[in-house]
Amino acid sequence: TGSTCGPATTAWPTATEAAALQPDSLSGGQDALKLKSRGGVVRVFKAAGYSLAGLRAAFIHEAAFRQLLLLAAALIPLAFWLPVTGVERALMVGVVLLALIVELINSAIEAVVDRISLELHPLSKRAKDLGSAAQMLALLLITSVWSLILFSPA
Repeated sequence: TGSTCGPATTAWPTATEAAALQPDSLSGGQDALKLKSRGGVVRVFKAAGYSLAGLRAAFIHEAAFRQLLLLAAALIPLAFWLPVTGVERALMVGVVLLALIVELINSAIEAVVDRISLELHPLSKRAKDLGSAAQMLALLLITSVWSLILFSPA
């Protein structure tokens, strides 16, 4: 979160670092269409593997994702400990998971923008700022839902 494309606020990866971030899953001349055409149970297991790889990449490369995981590790057990209704508990847990989902999408947007070009560009800045704004709204949603449930009169 909080991405901007100004020289004073962004630590752009070097060309070597950017090259190291390139996925190797499509190397060796594999066609992306062939990967998408697989069906059945094999496709489900491959998709699960890609999803786990995405979570691993977010954990390794994204500090904001790790911070949100810490928040989730505190809030989700707390939601199960608090004396709230099942619907309230589902809302409390759901908004925390939503913030993690938004961060994954925000990180994907940032990765795609950086993959296209590390050059500073107004559209790159806009894309990154929009992703950051989405995450800010997700965090405000956590605050709002938790506050309304915990501090509203019964």
